[in-house]
Amino acid sequence: MSFWETITGSDLTREWKVFEARAEALPADYQAAWQQIKGHLFPYGDFTGRNLMPILDAALGLLEEASADGQSVHEVLGDDIHGFCAALAGGEGARTYRDRWREQLNRTVARKLARLGG
Repeated sequence: MSFWETITGSDLTREWKVFEARAEALPADYQAAWQQIKGHLFPYGDFTGRNLMPILDAALGLLEEASADGQSVHEVLGDDIHGFCAALAGGEGARTYRDRWREQLNRTVARKLARLGG
């Protein structure tokens, strides 16, 4: 990956197009599950989403294998897609971007209040 690709994110765009092409080859119920997986994993991403690419690749690979084996989406993912995604991202309680922003905001407010108070 070149510096230019890192700055512009063009490598991510190419990779994302490959993911979407792979997902389009899946049956409809698997495509719906892919959409849900993406939606549940995005909060765990960093600013660029680069950290999610290997996780998304693995999740899509799992869906492709299960589809090829003739398994249903329910057999593979169960009832709790959100829990499945949390486990993929590092377990329940893994920090999301919202958590990181909230912590940063709290630190900033505490610092400002400390300046005002003393």
